[in-house]
Amino acid sequence: RNRDRGDVVELSSNPSEEVTMTTPVFAVVGATGQQGGATARALLAAGERVRALTRSPGSDAARALADAGAEVVQADLTDPESVRAAFTGASRVFGVTTPSERGPEQETRDGLGLADAAAAAGVEHVVYSSVGGAERATGIPHFESKRRVEERLGELGVPVTFLRPVFFVDNFRWMAPAREDGALILRLALPPGVPLQMIASSDVGAAAAAVLRDPARVPGGAVEIAGDERTGEQAAAAFGVVAGLPARYEPLPLEVLGDNEDMRLMFEWFGRPPAYQADFAATRELVPDLQDLPTWLARSGWSAPS
Repeated sequence: RNRDRGDVVELSSNPSEEVTMTTPVFAVVGATGQQGGATARALLAAGERVRALTRSPGSDAARALADAGAEVVQADLTDPESVRAAFTGASRVFGVTTPSERGPEQETRDGLGLADAAAAAGVEHVVYSSVGGAERATGIPHFESKRRVEERLGELGVPVTFLRPVFFVDNFRWMAPAREDGALILRLALPPGVPLQMIASSDVGAAAAAVLRDPARVPGGAVEIAGDERTGEQAAAAFGVVAGLPARYEPLPLEVLGDNEDMRLMFEWFGRPPAYQADFAATRELVPDLQDLPTWLARSGWSAPS
């Protein structure tokens, strides 16, 4: 038995020949999304057998995973039977849910179905990507939806590890600073001087892959993960250094978020530290090459708007 992979091998009469009888299958939900895609790629890079679940098996992202060696299967969290079928025969599962345009209520339904499917399929371990603060009753709708999924997995007795990532650095793709009069101006509904913890989605995938391969790496069964912590002013400065431009931060009032209650409650929570409470040391143990904001900017190819 290979202790790292859990493979069972049968020795032939020729000692130099080993025939693999079974290998663990890692089922990855949302394999063409940010977190699921990063998890699938990290597992494939480690030589693992990946079953990539996606609603769109014909997409470019799905074909890229297939080319990299993944088994691509069609499954949709709104169709629990498709998920249960995709989990059948899998050893371990990466699960992620998002509110997207369907809202936190649908995310809860998706997550409960994911939990039920994992229990029904008898998988040996689930790594569920939740959110930092999910267990702390924040009242933020898309945090509370993930908390209910965590609770269902616990109620069902599914062996599980909860990864709780903080604010995604990737959000800066659409919350990026504007270029005005030769300077960069970063504007967020975050008070000045308030630190915000953040992490790259690719690092969430790397952490998830590490825990899937060895759940004992998170002894308590849950860890809040982050790669950096910056105030609005410090984040603006990082953008300025990369762009070679002067940069400043301008805080916005919560009112700019309009009637989006989810976003308003989240940014209101950000403004009352401590909000996120990540374990940076534990995150770095899982992801030695952890990215801070400047590293992410460099690797993502971000450039200032013209």
